[in-house]
Amino acid sequence: MSESDKTRGEVRQQLSAQPASTEEEPFGPGVWVYKVCGKVFALLTQDGPVRLSLKCDPVRALELRGAFAAITPGYHLNKEHWNTLELPGGLPAALVDELILHSHELVTARLKKSERQAVALQRTLT
Repeated sequence: MSESDKTRGEVRQQLSAQPASTEEEPFGPGVWVYKVCGKVFALLTQDGPVRLSLKCDPVRALELRGAFAAITPGYHLNKEHWNTLELPGGLPAALVDELILHSHELVTARLKKSERQAVALQRTLT
């Protein structure tokens, strides 16, 4: 897969496979929210266009928005720290994979030490 032709199901599966990931619907039907130890790292639309919102380093977030039309400031999120990806949108599949991991790692890094250790252990076991 060079261009992102990932289906919503494939993205959903990848998000759920992240260590200590949970899938919730705190806003009701329409958006799945993915958390690690209670902290949000991704949001994925359930219907319509596939929109995936991910946390991102602020400098990198700006660079990505400048490089790809399919990456915009986070929809209804802090525009400095979140990007929304529209799929398919010509994004390389490897980039989408890497940004999911980047978001998960950013959120994990801000967890309590004991939670970070539990996530790291889970990561090594998978």
